[in-house]
Amino acid sequence: MPTDHVLAGSPSPSPSLSGQVPTQDEGCPILHVDMDAFYASVELRRRPDLRGVPMIVGGSGSRGVVLSATYEARAYGVRSAMPIMRARRMCPDAVVLRPDFAAYSEVSAGVMELFRTITPIVEPLSLDEAFLDVGGARRRHGTPTQIATWIRARVADEQGITCSVGVASTKFVAKLASTHSKPDGLLVVPHDSVVSFLHPLPVEALWGVGEKTAEALRRLGLRTVGDIARTPVATLQRALGPGVGAHLSALSWGRDERHVVPVEPDKSIGHEETFGRDVDDPAVVLRELLRLSERTAARLREQGWAAKTISIKVRFADFTTITRSRTLRLPTDTGRDVYEVARSLFLALGLQRARLRLVGVRAESLKPSGQAARQLTLGERESGWREADQAVDRASRRFGAGAVRPATLLEPPRPS
Repeated sequence: MPTDHVLAGSPSPSPSLSGQVPTQDEGCPILHVDMDAFYASVELRRRPDLRGVPMIVGGSGSRGVVLSATYEARAYGVRSAMPIMRARRMCPDAVVLRPDFAAYSEVSAGVMELFRTITPIVEPLSLDEAFLDVGGARRRHGTPTQIATWIRARVADEQGITCSVGVASTKFVAKLASTHSKPDGLLVVPHDSVVSFLHPLPVEALWGVGEKTAEALRRLGLRTVGDIARTPVATLQRALGPGVGAHLSALSWGRDERHVVPVEPDKSIGHEETFGRDVDDPAVVLRELLRLSERTAARLREQGWAAKTISIKVRFADFTTITRSRTLRLPTDTGRDVYEVARSLFLALGLQRARLRLVGVRAESLKPSGQAARQLTLGERESGWREADQAVDRASRRFGAGAVRPATLLEPPRPS
């Protein structure tokens, strides 16, 4: 349901529930902004030749899953989190691209920074969506509808992707509104239209209703949000429990007491890797930790940061995930230091032949790189690993990433 872009401060042509120009967004300070098919949209900026054809972003191999898909692929039933092999069967002509998370993070950072030029009350939910409370921005930027229209125009102009925006009096309704306006749309739910908007929706639309809860509601004969609203709270509580019953009853009438909680940008840098098949060889895991440590340290130096805390993530074959971290005496931006911590954290887990699916390395508690100056110990050379890493950075800028790397990471020569 795309809408025309207008300049901030002009009347917005965006449709309301009645399909008319909204004039009653008073009392609707909450915006939910959601990028449309985010990963796929970012890829289309680099591959405009793929516009209009089915395209999937996801992992390769039998274990890969769909991370994003264009709307042309979704027309075949392709959905996020679907196994890539199943998606290929459903849409055999789709082009499958491997994800580039560095590019997605860069675009996301630009979008979130745009939001913060409007209001400091921004609550990111993921790379591609966020809540905004624009109640205090009316004087400078106009009505919530005008602000939403301006955001959509700026995101399209600066990032080359589209987004959908829901405008409402609560977070819950704003998120539903953005979903119903996709793709590339804007939906305003006036405060006095919340009930008429909610009640025809299926029970799955309520926040917190998963497969099991939906089944329990259907056993009670409740299939729409309106059915829940007309059911006594005591009945819902007996069937679902006191907390869930009261929660769903409140939502069915549009009552949501949650506020937009501003979140500062996450100052951490890291990389992780999902193995093509489960790995139970510690030597292979340590080699991957070395590669991830080098990449993480290189990004620290590139962005002018040094890390005080290093953490690792380990995901087992059954998807159980654990993390471990260690805080350093002095911040660092060298690959050797990052790897030594990551290596010791992994070895301390005592995993002998455990089958691992994923490992990751993350640098946290970031400080400006000027604080990475180290104290020389007795007998230590004045130039060392940091200077070596900086030399590698210069070589990489000239000859390309990976031009110089630890010998352990060099692929063995193949026999001719």
